[in-house]
Amino acid sequence: MTRNRGARAYVGISGWRYPPWRGVFYPRELRQASELQFASRAFSSIEINGSFYSLIRPETYQAWYEQTPDGFSFAVKGGRYITHLKRLKDVETPLANFFASGLLRLREKLGPILWQLPPQQAFDPGKLRAFFELLPRTTAEASLLAARHDQRLVGRSELRAFVDLPLRHALEVRHPSFVQTAFVDLLREHRIAACVADTAALFPCIEDVSADFVYVRLHGSTELYTSGYTTRELEHWAGRIESWRSGGSSPRAARISASVPPRKTRDVYVYFDNDVKVRAPFDAMNLQRLLDGKTPKRPPRTLNGVTETPLTDWTRWRNLGKK
Repeated sequence: MTRNRGARAYVGISGWRYPPWRGVFYPRELRQASELQFASRAFSSIEINGSFYSLIRPETYQAWYEQTPDGFSFAVKGGRYITHLKRLKDVETPLANFFASGLLRLREKLGPILWQLPPQQAFDPGKLRAFFELLPRTTAEASLLAARHDQRLVGRSELRAFVDLPLRHALEVRHPSFVQTAFVDLLREHRIAACVADTAALFPCIEDVSADFVYVRLHGSTELYTSGYTTRELEHWAGRIESWRSGGSSPRAARISASVPPRKTRDVYVYFDNDVKVRAPFDAMNLQRLLDGKTPKRPPRTLNGVTETPLTDWTRWRNLGKK
């Protein structure tokens, strides 16, 4: 497959600190403190998940910046306090706290910010519009918003914008009510990317291009967080990535809106989240090999000894919205 020189594809993993990965992806003798340094040499980008669960400190972001090479990019997952607890309502101060927590210390390595909505949250255009209008679109705007943090961030904040760069935002939805043209139109109006989420057909997979980049999360083709991707499935995604990078769109059957944005090259960010059986790092490496015109490698035999099971049972969401 020929590389597209007009835009870049960042292929990586969602999180990097998983005990079952030690001795399988990570060398057995590698110190846990060196795992990010190791992973950032294997992938061009990593999605930070810890920011979803709690506010991370500035010195932690600074350490991550220093441990990763030039040209590396971090995606940052927005806090669940904003998306899952507050449900996007009255979130100006929580947003200020989030941007004050230190992610600006990632400097030029700060890539897209992912906002993931809970499965129960249905499409509410008014609430979404109000949320989108609060989001900073540059690191300078994020610095101004961060300055409005509350007392919880006193003494543990970072308000400086070290570089003035655009900020990109992506939204991952999980309720079937979002599968409508009005949602895509709203995303395009605010230049928010619809996260293309492969969730083993459990949640909607919206492939409409709605921003100047594309954000993809691959959670597993047949079993959420667990199943790996075959070579044929990876070839399918590689073809989509090349189309997006060159300014094309997904096949019409996979889109909601019939309209297509003007053709132009786009960066594509792809993260594998099928981490339970340690498939994520090897699937990511093989997808990158396909994009580089190389033959995928067979996963190591050590994968056969991984017995971890997912912590969450998603079967209760399978009929969501069908009543």
